[in-house]
Amino acid sequence: MIKVITGNEAAAYGALLARPDVACAYPITPQSRIPEQLAEFYAQGLLKGRFVNVESEMAAIGYATGASAGGVRVFTATSSQGLAWMHEGLHNAAGSRLPIVMAVVNRPLAAPWNLTTDQTDSLSQRDTGWLQYYCESNQEVLDTVIQAYKISESLSLPSMVCLDGVYLSYVAESVDIPEQEKVDEYLPAYKPMFRDTGITYKVYTNRPEEAGYNVNRMEDFMRAKYIQHRDEAECFDVFLRANQEFQALFGRGYPPVETYRCDDAEVVVVMSGSAVGTCRHVIDRLQEQGHKVGLVKLKLFRPFPLEMIRSVLKGRKKIAVIERDISVGQCGIFYQEIKWALNTNMEHKFIPIYGFIAGLGGIDITPKLIEKAILYTIMEPPPQQEILWLGLEDEEIRNEYA
Repeated sequence: MIKVITGNEAAAYGALLARPDVACAYPITPQSRIPEQLAEFYAQGLLKGRFVNVESEMAAIGYATGASAGGVRVFTATSSQGLAWMHEGLHNAAGSRLPIVMAVVNRPLAAPWNLTTDQTDSLSQRDTGWLQYYCESNQEVLDTVIQAYKISESLSLPSMVCLDGVYLSYVAESVDIPEQEKVDEYLPAYKPMFRDTGITYKVYTNRPEEAGYNVNRMEDFMRAKYIQHRDEAECFDVFLRANQEFQALFGRGYPPVETYRCDDAEVVVVMSGSAVGTCRHVIDRLQEQGHKVGLVKLKLFRPFPLEMIRSVLKGRKKIAVIERDISVGQCGIFYQEIKWALNTNMEHKFIPIYGFIAGLGGIDITPKLIEKAILYTIMEPPPQQEILWLGLEDEEIRNEYA
């Protein structure tokens, strides 16, 4: 069934099709339509699980954690300040190995106050142990919510499905909503086993080897973190398998790292999120003009797909990273990780990397800005600074390519 729906509604439809036993979320701009849509599904009898109208984001993560520890499938959603308020609970959920799926509608963290988009809110939670996926379109949002359950429940790890505020959350696109029967075939009912932790309440898991440690005992903390880190490293095989199965059933898929027109590209742009679609058109135009440029879309950010990134970027002359986030006082977060990936324990020539910050606070990442960044990368020597600003007047890169 094809429907024209927003990214928020796509996330809610993805959750509905996954048949959660518990759905709970607190409204926050620009995410509010997700719990509203779920409440409507529940009132209409379409959502068979329980929808809980919690009183805050902290309550939402607490309720989701408790329900997931009880062995049921759980969905929640939030954005920006709400995600920041959940911070303590995010560590708890990941450390307890709970396969919660949460839609995160990316919005800037105050101050200054801003209700549009950038990805710093979810990237600020990159060390909590949650898997993180970044979506380009509303179709990808819906499909990724479903896939995230498959991956999370296989690994007993929680997932964030991230979508840009406004550009996806409020914008309506044609979305193919799959049949429930096919989703059920792809994603069977969640049936975890009981894990005996030696404590008074039950904790469930799909990883029987975890039974050897107690989540509440200090002596087991380091071993628990070792096992969690080891299992996150298994995510790539699980992700690829889940995506292959999804593509076989539904005819579309989303690899963790996707290349676009990179076969003979000497300069490659790395991007993530809704602006990827805009960049595809710029790459097409520049290739028509004779430039050897390509695009790498980074969908999976945590765990970071180190070897995949190394494989697709190896041998390039230059790399441009354009991103909607910043680690203040340092550089762009994607840029930092890519620079680490390419220049750590590698036996090859150093590849110049140009780090562009764009679109903070919802500023449009236009074709003109993307082209400007690419031409600067092609024409100019590697910059001394770690950040090149796009979309500002005095501080941005020189404008001869505007």
